[in-house]
Amino acid sequence: MATILSALVPVFLLIALGYGFRRWRFLPESLWPPLEKLTYFVFFPALLFVNCLRVPLNESGTGVMALSMGLGVLIVAGLAMGALALIKDRPAFTSLFQGTIRPNTYVGLAAAAALYGPKGVALTSVCVGVVVPLVNFLSVSIMLVFADRARPKSLLAALKPVIANPLINACLLGLALNHLQLPLPAFSLRFFDILASASLPLGLLAVGAGIDVQALPKAGPPVFISSLLKMLVLPLISLGLLKVFEVGGEALAAGFLYATLPCSATSYVLARQMGGDAGLMASIISVQTLLAMGSMPILLVLFGFTP
Repeated sequence: MATILSALVPVFLLIALGYGFRRWRFLPESLWPPLEKLTYFVFFPALLFVNCLRVPLNESGTGVMALSMGLGVLIVAGLAMGALALIKDRPAFTSLFQGTIRPNTYVGLAAAAALYGPKGVALTSVCVGVVVPLVNFLSVSIMLVFADRARPKSLLAALKPVIANPLINACLLGLALNHLQLPLPAFSLRFFDILASASLPLGLLAVGAGIDVQALPKAGPPVFISSLLKMLVLPLISLGLLKVFEVGGEALAAGFLYATLPCSATSYVLARQMGGDAGLMASIISVQTLLAMGSMPILLVLFGFTP
């Protein structure tokens, strides 16, 4: 337990620092949107690209780990659909659904780096390359059916933000170059490494700045259901799938860690843009981020995933 905490506590302290910076206005409010944009479009894609470029694709367990992550998301998404019987408000259901399947990749990569080093970050990047496109597609599809807004003119128009997603494209490009074994100049790799080094601290500060404590009183059944499915059911299902497919070693640890993550803050942006319940989405994100400070180390220790 001490090893897990020593690795994860700095991650959550950075999140708390980001919350403090915004809560006490240490930095101008106008700074956060461009900082988040720079992290999302530049620093974080650089991190994903270089790690997907370096991950050992031929190593046993990498492919089935990614498959297990995708299947786990699909199973839990199916379980979330059952909440329609309880949640009659359609926009609220879209927030519950997003809160069930979308992982906070900033937290995941920072935790993987702290616990399992560069190899863990590389394996987590593979999870990102599979799960992020999948959850974006599922979330947009649910929004098209249930959100309280006029429908886009076409499916292509609705999926345009997914197709142009910098995180998805960074992963796909890195994996493609990796598979083709196309070498890049050493100076370009160093350039991406420098950009990548800024991604995790800035990303975690942005996660903390996005916590909305005022939204917590709105917590109700949708928050409870999504948190239960995301923070407990998904990790257990994913672990079962990893075991069934006989994934072991670092791939097993990285996959399980990725399954324990709280909901991504980008869910709020999609809810606001496509007519979901943005207030409820803020509650789900805030509650899950706070819960993760306890649930992640407990689950990792409980199932023996110590470094």
